[in-house]
Amino acid sequence: LGRQLTLIEPPMTKGIRFLILDCPTDSTLPFYLAELKRNNVTDVVRCCEPTYRAETLQNEGITVHDWPFRDGAVPPVNIIKNWLLLVDTRIVRRSSSPSASEEEEEVAPPTIAVHCVAGLGRAPILVAIAMIELGMANLDTVEFIRRRRRGCFNSNQIQYID
Repeated sequence: LGRQLTLIEPPMTKGIRFLILDCPTDSTLPFYLAELKRNNVTDVVRCCEPTYRAETLQNEGITVHDWPFRDGAVPPVNIIKNWLLLVDTRIVRRSSSPSASEEEEEVAPPTIAVHCVAGLGRAPILVAIAMIELGMANLDTVEFIRRRRRGCFNSNQIQYID
C-alpha cells in the first residue's frame, strides 16, 4: 500500500469532487499534503483510526473529520448524516444563467478527501452514498467508482447500496 489516490468527479455535478486515498502516515503526509493542495481539498474524512497528526493538515487550512467505523462495514446512520451534511455544505451550486463569469468556470470545485486503511471499502462507500444522493443510480455508482478504483466495495457494501 501507499500513495494511491483516486479522483472521483461525479458526472451529475461540477460542484464537488472526491479524492479516495489509502492511509497516510506522518512520514508520507508531505506527499499527500501536496496532492491535497493540488486537488483543492477542503476536508479530509478519516474512516479509520488516526495514523498521522491532524494538526499538520489543519495548519494548511484543511479540516479533518474523524468518523471511524468498522472495516468492511457500512457506515452507521450518524456518520452518513454527518457525511451528507459535509457534502451539502461544500458543494458549489453554480447559477445556470449565461452571466456566470468565465473566471468562475476556471476555479476547481472543492474536493473532499476520504480515506480508510487501503481506500477500498469504507472510503468508497461514503463516496458512493454521496453520489447516489446527488442523483446517480445505485449500481451505476458502484460501476463508476470501480472503474476508477479497482477492487473497491465488498459484497456487504454492494448489497447495502443496491
